[in-house]
Amino acid sequence: MKTRIIKDPRILAGKPTVAGTRIPVTLVLNLLAHGQTFDDILKEYPSLTHEDIKAVIKYAEKTIEQANSKDSHLVITTHEVPRR
Repeated sequence: MKTRIIKDPRILAGKPTVAGTRIPVTLVLNLLAHGQTFDDILKEYPSLTHEDIKAVIKYAEKTIEQANSKDSHLVITTHEVPRR
């Protein structure tokens, strides 16, 4: 199985990136969070694959699971702004 997410201190100061690119995991997650579809992201970043984007999501899931297993008290609050 190909390792799709890497942390290399020589690439973006060791931030998690998609292997073979300089595309950080946080960028892909941010694009998804702001409504971009897989197809939108693949058009904008042709070096990515559908499997890379799924790996980013899985990496985020595993990271959250690890934080929770350490009895972390991570809480993220979102507030919806009423539309006028």
